[in-house]
Amino acid sequence: MDLGCFFEQDGRPAVRFERVYPRPPQRVWRAVSDPAELAFWFPSRVTVEPQAGGVVTFFGDPRLADMSGRVLAFEPPRRLAFTWGGDELHLTLEPVGEAATRLVLVNVLDDRSAAARNAAGWAVCLGELDRAVADRPGDGPHGPAAAAAWRPSYEAHLAAGLPGGAPVPAAP
Repeated sequence: MDLGCFFEQDGRPAVRFERVYPRPPQRVWRAVSDPAELAFWFPSRVTVEPQAGGVVTFFGDPRLADMSGRVLAFEPPRRLAFTWGGDELHLTLEPVGEAATRLVLVNVLDDRSAAARNAAGWAVCLGELDRAVADRPGDGPHGPAAAAAWRPSYEAHLAAGLPGGAPVPAAP
């Protein structure tokens, strides 16, 4: 199980995950920026105004209220960053060799106690992204397999020493 890592970015707590996909950057960029493709792995439905300063909206997550944020960076096919509540999400892509792409996901946290909870969520979501980028999407981040994977992931992150204690949204 990929636990990512916990660190501080600019004095704020953050969790970081890295994946390498045997796909070109344009393919992975679509998966992380196109709302239709985000639906396969991201915990909310999303719309994005594709420019720094644009609005990003989050809706349809059965565990969270609808909300909006601000696009911090939109640099196809390399970088997408936005605010989500008090958090920031940074997705950075870089080519690896001729036809592979490294994705780095960093969730800068508003609350240190959310580290284990959010890391567990991203581990599950990235498992869904892995399937989507391989062109064999699963049931999504709220499907049965993802739901069953979340608690063991959360417990593993706590056991690894990530801060915990933030409320866990209830299932619908």
